[in-house]
Amino acid sequence: MKKEDKNNLKILGQALIVGIIAGAVVGLFRFGIESTSAFWLKLFTNAHRNPIWFIAIVIGLFLVGLIAGYFVKQHPHVGGSGIPEVKLQLEGKLQLPWWPILWRKLIGGVMVIGTGLFLGPEGPSLQLGSTIGQGVAQGFKQDKTNARVLLATGAASGLSAAFGAPLSGSLFVLEEVFHNFSPKVWMNALVGAIASDYVVSNIFGQKPVLALRYNFRLPVNLYWHLLILGIVLGLLGHLYKLGLFNLKKVYAKINFLPSWLNGLIPLVILIPIMYYVPIITGPGNRLILSLPKMIIGSGWALIGMLAGYYILRIAFSIVSYDSGLPSGIFLPILTMGAVIGAVYGMTMVQLGLLPGKFVINLIIFSMAGYFAAIIRAPFTAIILITEMVGSLLQLMPLAVVAFVALLVDQLLGGRPIYGQLAAALDKKGTDNGEYAGTQDELTLPVYESSHLVDKKISEIKWPKNTLVKTINRDGHDIIPDGNTIIAGGDMLVLEVDSNQRGHVYDQMKKLQGVELDG
Repeated sequence: MKKEDKNNLKILGQALIVGIIAGAVVGLFRFGIESTSAFWLKLFTNAHRNPIWFIAIVIGLFLVGLIAGYFVKQHPHVGGSGIPEVKLQLEGKLQLPWWPILWRKLIGGVMVIGTGLFLGPEGPSLQLGSTIGQGVAQGFKQDKTNARVLLATGAASGLSAAFGAPLSGSLFVLEEVFHNFSPKVWMNALVGAIASDYVVSNIFGQKPVLALRYNFRLPVNLYWHLLILGIVLGLLGHLYKLGLFNLKKVYAKINFLPSWLNGLIPLVILIPIMYYVPIITGPGNRLILSLPKMIIGSGWALIGMLAGYYILRIAFSIVSYDSGLPSGIFLPILTMGAVIGAVYGMTMVQLGLLPGKFVINLIIFSMAGYFAAIIRAPFTAIILITEMVGSLLQLMPLAVVAFVALLVDQLLGGRPIYGQLAAALDKKGTDNGEYAGTQDELTLPVYESSHLVDKKISEIKWPKNTLVKTINRDGHDIIPDGNTIIAGGDMLVLEVDSNQRGHVYDQMKKLQGVELDG
């Protein structure tokens, strides 16, 4: 066996270890959130019977905000979803200690998400997995290239365990986070994702978060609904992103609280919401799973109520996330998409333009469309919903809604939300000195529209201190010389100085003339 094949088998074995550990940690994370959520629901149920319980509720929520906020004060990168941090780590622009992030994110995430805030566990699960990949890489003393592969594997494993969807967990990391579809990356990411899903499903007994079912195929003569729905989802998805980034500016101006205690604001607002409408609290899976029963025999009153739920969900999810608490927006986004689909579908039923049995289809399609518009990862959206629903019945409608919604957001000037969050984080300055002065590798795809296509190596003005080490073409490695012509679909493996890796990445984006980050 060749040395290269032996090394690939070793890294594959380590990816399996990452997946197993990530599955155990995220399984514990999900169990903790479910248990904590049940605890808070019980407290609020008791408060309906005896208002004295509000004392315990107020004290408990204050302690959650205080402890979770203190974790963020100690390590700012514990706050938020963690996906922007993972993106920057994989680009070589950020180095983080894995253990301090892991345990603070685990405990802080359970405390915060379990309260009922409109926040999700998927982003934090991805970061938890990435820290495990980082820790395993350090334990096996891997080089920087393999360390990034294991970090990406951990991220895919974490997301797979959170959703119970290994294919979409792997695809999201490749499509939106790492932007690297090389065989070495996707194979290890998929192995880790399958292993983590197995652990969560068979050891913790947890099932996919959204086990919706639909039994009727949407006929082609009703596809016009998909176009309208895609436009609506694109517009509302773009509105969500505008709100998310503008409210951050408002939080930055708050001076009556230190920034690490901003989480107390949504926790205070949560109390009346949790008291009066507990079904819409939390990440949103309870609300989504209740929609099929709601839409039976629905009328205008229910449509108005769900529209109100959507307004409340979009406003309070932004308030919750922008506070900086450890949390994510994946599942809240899918929840808002489902509600939009329900409102649209039931409205069309009332107008006599849609048979009622197809409303559940539109709910499912809308989750994919809203996700695609905001996250800008359409293939992940399609595969994710397909995995969660467990049916390949309607891939075409899913694709139509997802791509129309994405196109609308793109026409409005929208960008991938995690790319924007990562760019904002990068402007604040990051620590990138762990491997300063050593050689590193950067692997980048060459798209068909790239300015590099059909040019010789010698004709290109490469970034300073950058060497084209190999070109992977059709599964084979080419050792290039000055006369080697670059083709669309190539994977360039560049040798760079590690402390310039992020800078080279940005320069290559400009050199190619296309966005590497979707």
